[in-house]
Formats: sequence, C-alpha cells, structure tokens
Amino acid sequence: MLCDTIIKKAVIVDGTGAASFIADVAICQDRIQAIGQLDGYDAKQVIHAEGLVLSPGFIDVHTHDDTNVIRAPECLSKISQGVTTVIVGNCGISASPTILKGEPPEPMNLLGKKDDFQYSTFGDYVKAVQAAEPAVNVAALVGHTTLRNNVMDNLQRTATDEEIESMRHSLAAAMKQGALGLSSGLAYQSAKAATADEVMRLATVLSQYGGIYTTHMRTEFEAIISAMEEAFETGKHAQVPVVISHLKCAGAGNWGRTVEVLSLMDKVSEYQDISCDCYPYSASSSTLDLNQVTDDFDIFITWSESKPELAGKTLKVIAEELSLSLIEAAKALQPAGAVYHCMDEDDVKRVLKYKLTMVGSDGLPNDPKPHPRLWGAFPRVLGQYCREEQLFSLEEAVHKMTGMSANRYQLKDRGEIKIGAFADLVLFDPDTIKDTATFQNPISIANGIESVFVNGQLTYSNGNVSGTRKGVFLFRNNTQKNN
Repeated sequence: MLCDTIIKKAVIVDGTGAASFIADVAICQDRIQAIGQLDGYDAKQVIHAEGLVLSPGFIDVHTHDDTNVIRAPECLSKISQGVTTVIVGNCGISASPTILKGEPPEPMNLLGKKDDFQYSTFGDYVKAVQAAEPAVNVAALVGHTTLRNNVMDNLQRTATDEEIESMRHSLAAAMKQGALGLSSGLAYQSAKAATADEVMRLATVLSQYGGIYTTHMRTEFEAIISAMEEAFETGKHAQVPVVISHLKCAGAGNWGRTVEVLSLMDKVSEYQDISCDCYPYSASSSTLDLNQVTDDFDIFITWSESKPELAGKTLKVIAEELSLSLIEAAKALQPAGAVYHCMDEDDVKRVLKYKLTMVGSDGLPNDPKPHPRLWGAFPRVLGQYCREEQLFSLEEAVHKMTGMSANRYQLKDRGEIKIGAFADLVLFDPDTIKDTATFQNPISIANGIESVFVNGQLTYSNGNVSGTRKGVFLFRNNTQKNN
C-alpha cells in the first residue's frame, strides 16, 4: 500500500499514558493509516526513527496567541517545541467577539493593539484563522473581559442585568459558531468588579452547548481557597466542567500551600468535573499589576510604554535609578509588562505532577523580552522534569501534554496515536530534548525536536518551518459551523 509518509521503528508514546512500544506508523493524507510492522507499505517519504520517540503533537491548552496565529502564522515559538494545537482566548481575554472604541484595555492589550482586534463575531475570527493557514491548529475560548468590554462603558463596575443579557447573547452566538467555552480573568482590574452572579449567569449559557469554563481566579495569593471555591461553585451552578488556569500559590507567604490546594482539588473532583493547567516555571508573567508590587521577590520589567528604555531591568533597580519607591516606580512605568518570580519550585513540581494537571505555556508572544515559557515549556517538561528530575514517567508526561488535553477540550481524534486519528505528531530525542530559552535569552529554539507533523504535513524539521502549513481551526466537538 502506498502512503505519504512512513516513520520507521520509533518508540511510540501514544498519549494515553500506556507503556511505550516500538512500531512503524503510516500517514496517508491527514490521518494515521496504520501502526505496527509495516513491511508491506510503501511511501513517498520514509523517516528512520530508531532511538527516537514519536508522540502525539503537544496541545498547548493555555495560550495568548489569538492574534499571532494570524499575524505570524509560521508560529515558530510553538511548532519548534512540538506544539501542534493551541487553545487561545484564555484569562478572560480573546480576540473575538470584539468591539473596541479605543485602544484595548489591560490585559486585552497583551494580545495586540487596536488594529489587531478586527473580529466583531467569533465567525469572523474563524475565517481569519482559516485564511492565514497557520502552522498549528487553533481552538478558541471566549473571554469574559472581552464580552464586558463590548457592552460596558466602565469596566471598574458590576455589569447591569441588561449588559449581562447582552453578553449572554454574544456568548451563545460564539458557542453556535464553534467556541470551546468561556474563560475569565477575575484577578484583573477589568473584571475584578464582576460578581460571582455575573459570571454564573454567563456560564449557564455553556451547558446547552457542551462548553467548558476556565478561570484565572480572583486571586492566587492568600485567599486562593475561597477563589477556588467560587470557581467550583460557578461550574456546579452552570453544570459545566471547570479548569483552573495556571494553578499556583503566588507570593512568599503562600509558598507550600499547594498541599492544601491540591487536597481541595481531590475533594471536589470526587463529585464535580474539574481539572487545572500549569506551566513548568516558578515565575509568572503578565501586565505590571500595582497590586502585586512587593519586595518579597524579584519583578522583572519586560516592556513599558511610558519608559521603554527601562525595560529589561528589575523593578527594584529601576526604582533605585529613579529614586522612587517600588510602587511609585511601577506607576511611572505604566502601562507595562512584568515577570514575577513569585512561586516556590516545590509547589511548581507538586502541581505539575498532580493527576488532573495539563500543561500550558501561558506565553505572551507580543512581549519584546518574553517569559521563556513561550519557547520552552514543553521541552522543559520532558527534559528537566521528566528525564533529569524523574518527576514522572515519559508516558505520563506526554499524556499531560496530549491525550489528557484533547479529552478535556473535546478535540476529537487529536492527542493520541491511533489508527484514524489526525496525524499531529512530534518526533523527538528523549536523551537530548531540552528547553534553551532563559530569562536572559528567552527567544531560543529548543533542542531535541527532530520533526513535527500537523495534519499529516511535515511542518517543522531541522529548525525550520516548512513552506506548506496545514493547521486548521478546531471547532468544539468537531462541528464545522460558521454561522
């Protein structure tokens, strides 16, 4: 039988968590045609993969690539680390459906400038992604803050009943057009005034479409338990699954509390459908939030619109140079972006290893000096935490980045190596795979990623993105609806 590609004698880690095995894999068009000893198969392209691992392409469940998959469709920061699918629209901010009267408010400005928000309906965004033909597949959540911005004149207050109804209508339209669900970013000033009732009323829209609710909770600091309880109550009220975004215990006074946090996850998961994602670093990154300014840990400034020449330094150094207090220096930099070294490494490992945790990068592609997670999150899991620290087996690590994620977000026929599945695949060297991006040099291609296939197309090899990109838009439950 003639196929497009045969990958010979690879170590197959199939994404389910099952034990690895050695086999050939045949790809015909965009699907996996056969798995086994395929001596009777011929192919236009044969890849000899002895000693290399073949796994499903990694699914980055937590990204802010909303506008970048259109503006920079080669998606080098993702495809170079083995990511074949990105989920956008996290933390309450999404590129669609958006109506801007001026420049995007924080933190929507993390996604781009006003001209980057051109999608007044979810369907408009879908068409733009399809026209761009990105190197990776794209699936999207709808942001709560984005919905608020569309209908409210002041984001620092609670929405009225009329405004909530307008948001519900917009969310329902997006769900009909294939959105995955709703995300919130309740820690940010643009959504902090939203009541639990406001979010619940929006979340109830999701259940009739089989949607999901993901949340950047109200706080990841001292009151984290009450923030988690609010998130779970929202999911319970709406009867939808809940994902806690980038689960962490932030702030020096909070270090070690992941034991308590994960105990609550265990308890609630017995009667409710919940999970979480995290990135494999002990530093976070976002806009410069005055509420997070502290001298308990280092705060590194990644960009500043008012004082761009000061980016690339810590807030403490900038404060000394300006002869200001930390908070006054932060005010002088606004609007700005920052990396917060706010977590304990043991907490990071505890959450990463947790049975309900998926991997997401939470990278910010528009930062001039981004957090290294943008380029290195997935190889870091496999290199540092799996191979070097042996936090979990290779099979478990891959499952957290593929099969678990595809199942959670209902990405049909993705995330597993099985006959009939889409041929989203990554071939890597388990002995050399490693992130090379650092806080000092964050834009750096990972080691050990040999080849990446997206929908059967060899999309990345030898450090380069191919001229043919085969990424597609992934609709919820594989529905192909545009209106």
